[in-house]
Amino acid sequence: MVTKIVLATRNAHKAHELARVLESLGLDIELLTIDAFPDAPEVAETEPTFEGNALLKARALAQHAGIPAISDDSGLCVNALNGMPGILSARWSGATENVDSTNLNLVLQQIIDVPDGRRGAQFVCAAALVLADGREFTVRGTVDGRLLRETRGDQGFGYDPIFVPEGFDVTTAQMSADEKDAISHRGKAMRALAQIVKDVLGSDSL
Repeated sequence: MVTKIVLATRNAHKAHELARVLESLGLDIELLTIDAFPDAPEVAETEPTFEGNALLKARALAQHAGIPAISDDSGLCVNALNGMPGILSARWSGATENVDSTNLNLVLQQIIDVPDGRRGAQFVCAAALVLADGREFTVRGTVDGRLLRETRGDQGFGYDPIFVPEGFDVTTAQMSADEKDAISHRGKAMRALAQIVKDVLGSDSL
């Protein structure tokens, strides 16, 4: 029997990433996005942690839809900015148009005087699964790297064009989808969460 799970996002990139991970585990799941529930409530990200914000969104959607819900909260934590933009990554610049490029350019401007040896950063993703019966699970994925002074690549989104993962010479925007999934913060978090989904499905308790 196909199990329906709703992902609390309208971001097609995130939906495709999770679908690939679930498929790789052989799970027979129909993954919906929040667009399938037009009356779903908008949830403000008011928690001070990635995990807290992911749970807020997953709880609200699971309650509204009556099926398991997955949500994530992710961001870029820059060492020279004391871990910011962090949970504010998606709205760092306050822009309403060209949001990704405006956020990215603001971060570059804020660290313009930071020497290459101190441009360390970390991508963080917390993912949450909330079941219709109220059970909750959270996982976290991280990837360390460094920030460039100019963009490279057009395969990613967000801050990908300036982020070079540790051990690589290319940005995450220069990687194929499979290459990025293998090492990315979201890929790590979603694989861990997908394993939880598989375990729960195995107990026939979804």
